[in-house]
Amino acid sequence: MFSLSGVTPNVIDSTAQIIEVSRIDRWRICYRLQELMIPCWCLQDGTLRVEIQSSISAVLLRSVVQQFVASRQELVNWLERCLDAD
Repeated sequence: MFSLSGVTPNVIDSTAQIIEVSRIDRWRICYRLQELMIPCWCLQDGTLRVEIQSSISAVLLRSVVQQFVASRQELVNWLERCLDAD
């Protein structure tokens, strides 16, 4: 299970999670995931369904969602931590 700053997933079962994001961000996230060839759908009820088939897909999903929900400072801090890890 992963957690995004200010966003806590609700676990449905061992393979599914619900993360609340704004409706417009859902469409942008869906479009980006489709560009990355990760199967996803925006449903009529406003939810975004994403099919995660590998650990790489899970990491990409986290990264894409983080781009839309994290503040600029959180993204800068994350990048600095990545650079410090080298």
